[in-house]
Amino acid sequence: MTTAFDAVVLAGGAARRLGGADKPGVRVGGRTLLDRVLAACSGARRTVVVGAPRPTARPVGWTREEPIGTGPVAALAAGVTALGATGSGDPGTLLVLSADLPFLGEGTVLRLLAALDAGPGAEGALLVDGEGREQPLVAVYRATALRRELDGLRQARGELDHLPLRALVGGLRLVRVPVGAEEPAASFDCDTWEDIATARARIRDHGSVLDEWITAVKTELGIDLDVDTGVLLDLARDAAHGVARPAAPLTTFLVGYAAAKAAQSGAAPAEAVAEASRKAAALALRWEAEQADQAGRTEPAGQTGQAGQGEPAGQAKQDDKNEAG
Repeated sequence: MTTAFDAVVLAGGAARRLGGADKPGVRVGGRTLLDRVLAACSGARRTVVVGAPRPTARPVGWTREEPIGTGPVAALAAGVTALGATGSGDPGTLLVLSADLPFLGEGTVLRLLAALDAGPGAEGALLVDGEGREQPLVAVYRATALRRELDGLRQARGELDHLPLRALVGGLRLVRVPVGAEEPAASFDCDTWEDIATARARIRDHGSVLDEWITAVKTELGIDLDVDTGVLLDLARDAAHGVARPAAPLTTFLVGYAAAKAAQSGAAPAEAVAEASRKAAALALRWEAEQADQAGRTEPAGQTGQAGQGEPAGQAKQDDKNEAG
């Protein structure tokens, strides 16, 4: 069973290295950086974003550090306070993320949660990138330990403004989790326009572009549905090859429409897509087989309809009629 957790996403900051641009709103692969991070933590019970409110792909809570722009520790404290103010219970675990991680996925989040649970006495688990750098803003923490450290800093310093994150997490018992082979770029963050360009180029790699595109389309259309894209691609191929090239997109559209109708009648959406795809693929194969059969039955050019050497085609047809009568 997956550990229950809440999430705090830090989406403030001046983004000076981006010329003051609205970094969480910058799009990579058609989705904002913030929406990409929110997708990675979609399993959270509650999510609070510390930053200026804006439209997002899924509902979240909003708060700001006071004064605005006083650094990550103050921002994190504001997020923790906002979660406590909701009064809906404390799951005991907080996922803390920055809003500029285009390649962070749910798999890394689950690995962090598992490492925290497995670590005896651990108060946090943070990601370590390929060069050995610790990522305190890609981490999970015990909520009580995080609050203890925040209270300690307030008592020692009087305020949390402009403190480095190491001042907060340095006193925690942490588990270090190396970046995984399944998400090797999970720690990649976007601080400069060069980073943004690198991220945009990476998602267009042949091995990932289709998954990125499908995810972006589903987000844009508000579709929460996992389907076997291989089945749909096979269907498109069969329709294009066995019928005509324009049949591919039209057929997949009709499959989606049929699946939606089936879902309205109570069928599971993913199963409805699979069943409609199966039927349409079988039809495309029958269509192709029929064409192949017809081509095999066609007589060589110049012989079709001939009843005898040199006999006019019209005369042959008339003789056939007479014999039939």
